[in-house]
Amino acid sequence: MSMNILIVDDDQVDRTHIKRMMRRIDSSNIITEAEDADSALVLLVEQNFDIVLLDYTMPQKNGLELLKEIQDQDIKKHSAIIMMSTSEQEELALSCLKAGAHDFIIKSDITGYRLRRAILAAQARFDMETKLKESYDKVKQLAEQDCLTKLANRYFFDESLKVTISNNERQPHKTALLLFDLDHFKYVNDTHGHDVGDLLLQKVVHRIHTCLRGNEVFSRLGGDEFAIILNHVDRVGDAEKVALRILKVLIKPFCINGAEINMAASIGISFYPDNANSASDLFKKADIAMYKAKHLGRNQIAFFEDEMQQQFLNRYRIENNLKQALYKQQFELFYQPVFNCADSSIIGFEALLRWHSNDGLISPEVFIPIAEESRLIKPIGRWVISQACQQISLWQAHCPSLTMAINLSPVQLLDNLLLSHIKKCFKTYDINPQTIEFEITETALLDDSWQTQAVIKNLSELGCKIALDDFGTGFSSLSHLHHFPINTVKIDKSLMPVNEVDFSNEKLIHGLVIMLQYLNLNIVAEGVEFQSQLALCQSLHIQKLQGYLLSKPIPPDEINKFSLFANYPKITPCVVRQ
Repeated sequence: MSMNILIVDDDQVDRTHIKRMMRRIDSSNIITEAEDADSALVLLVEQNFDIVLLDYTMPQKNGLELLKEIQDQDIKKHSAIIMMSTSEQEELALSCLKAGAHDFIIKSDITGYRLRRAILAAQARFDMETKLKESYDKVKQLAEQDCLTKLANRYFFDESLKVTISNNERQPHKTALLLFDLDHFKYVNDTHGHDVGDLLLQKVVHRIHTCLRGNEVFSRLGGDEFAIILNHVDRVGDAEKVALRILKVLIKPFCINGAEINMAASIGISFYPDNANSASDLFKKADIAMYKAKHLGRNQIAFFEDEMQQQFLNRYRIENNLKQALYKQQFELFYQPVFNCADSSIIGFEALLRWHSNDGLISPEVFIPIAEESRLIKPIGRWVISQACQQISLWQAHCPSLTMAINLSPVQLLDNLLLSHIKKCFKTYDINPQTIEFEITETALLDDSWQTQAVIKNLSELGCKIALDDFGTGFSSLSHLHHFPINTVKIDKSLMPVNEVDFSNEKLIHGLVIMLQYLNLNIVAEGVEFQSQLALCQSLHIQKLQGYLLSKPIPPDEINKFSLFANYPKITPCVVRQ
């Protein structure tokens, strides 16, 4: 089989001798000559050669210098290289082989046989080297590249960030880290399946690539979380521009397998050296900023600020304490009476969670969102249901018609153990399901997943009442009243007129009540705090009331002092295992 051969030698006699030997090996060999290193380099760039026979001793540049240039320009991958020399020094031969030559031959030993053997050995070494390099490249790619999106993976990102910070220590420029994940991406997987979720990730990455310049380190850290390292940033606004472009390219819906999917991102940004002095600290600050972006309403950009660090630490402490609160029996249920609007008699209660932590009483407005995000609300919610059912069973022994309202978080509706736990509680405490009302917010109804819909439907079929809480606080939709088995609507206290001359809210309440009554829905007015509000509710024939005018949430032992519950014991809290 003929070969394409390049002879690089400044000696015409030596070149002629080598050509004669190569013709004897195979007359069909194609032979090209070069008299010096520079002309050889031009030929190597323009053509592919099977073998390069390279003389060590040449004017201007010797063979080793040319070999280094071949390696630097990655030309070596095309050719097996045999170094030739008149010198018999072993040190020279070793230095040539260490520099990348595949064989070394002394010119005085060149015969057809010796040259053929050297060529075969060089080609064998070259083939093994090529395969080893390909194997290394594949392993390196697997170690550093995300297989789904082809972006840099977490390992490569971590190493790149360390190198970037190290290189920037003496530079006047900033390094910006953008950390972001996709808003509500889990719902895409739950609703459309993981195959669609994977395709969505690929399409998102493709769009984001269109708004980057290409010199950034763009990585997928895992799941739907991504990071971008921006080096040589002069102004904070430079990073903000990149973040805004990312949000902009995600505005247009994604069409995947016939489904139209809307997607957005929450982006946190931190800067070196402004916010951190190490790679790990810079990442932590960007993560805190991303968390803030989520709480701003998602599809937002947030920069790290010093006070955010304290907020993060407070949240972290609360989450850790929440994990032990059930076992330490730190939770307690307070009950707010629900009154008949017509005669102000007690007709039921709403169970409200209170937490007496080691740091004192913590407001539900503080710990409930953390419990939801950490998914600790699932076991805590099951504990609430058990306690509320146990308590109402004691009170119903004296007054069977009493009802109990229990709040359900949107996260609880995704708890696979929820329905079985409720049924178990009903059986254990001999509860009539029709006396239990589960309150859900309209935020829960925004999740259009089959699981949420199925749980609400199953609760209704079980006989429980479904109440829509906080109606009128911004997410209200008449379609929810039509598509879900809603029995009761609780009008949020923010809609109640604050005084007798608050005509705008009074008209709004009046219109809402007429509509809800026309739909045959029960109505509960929340936040009744003034006599004028009570009078308004009575004039509109609203069925039920709650509010501090009549009673604030109180513990069971105080309720047991009512004549209706005299001598009834307070229940002992139970522990629900996660």
